[in-house]
Amino acid sequence: MSRKLVAYFSASGITAKVAENLADAIGADLFEIVPAVRYTHTDLDWRNENSRSSIEMKNPASRPAVKTVCDNMAVYDVIFVGFPIWWYIAPTIINTFLEQYDLAGKTIIPFATSGGSGMGKTTEALKPSCPASNLLEGRIFKGNVSKAELAEWADQF
Repeated sequence: MSRKLVAYFSASGITAKVAENLADAIGADLFEIVPAVRYTHTDLDWRNENSRSSIEMKNPASRPAVKTVCDNMAVYDVIFVGFPIWWYIAPTIINTFLEQYDLAGKTIIPFATSGGSGMGKTTEALKPSCPASNLLEGRIFKGNVSKAELAEWADQF
C-alpha cells in the first residue's frame, strides 16, 4: 500500500478546507506549504499589476520562499499538491515546494481551487520542478466539494 501525502498552499482558506477533506477522505497525511512571508490581502490583488502575486506570476522564475519543510518526504509514494489557481497556473510557491525535494519515482497529482478558471497550463508549468516524477493532470474543485467526491476522484490513483 502506498503512503499518501496531501500538501497544500492556501491563500484564503478555501484550498486548506479542500485539502483537509481530501486527506481525511483518503487517509493521507496533511502538510501545509507555508510561505516564509505570508500573503496579505493587498498582495493578492490580481487587479493591481504591482501586487506581490502579480509580480511573482509575471516571472516564471519566481520562487517565493517556503517556511515549512516536510522532513519525511521520502516515505511518500503519492503526493497530492493543492493550491488556488493564479493566472491559469499554480502559484510559483508550488514550484518552490516541489524543487525542495527529490521526487524521483513519486506520483504527483495536482488539485486546485478556483472560482471559475480551469487548470490552464498548470502541468506544463510544474513539470520542470519535478522532472523525475510521474506528474499527472490535475483537477479543479469548488470549495464546497464533498469528501465523497474527493475520495472517488483520488481512488483512481
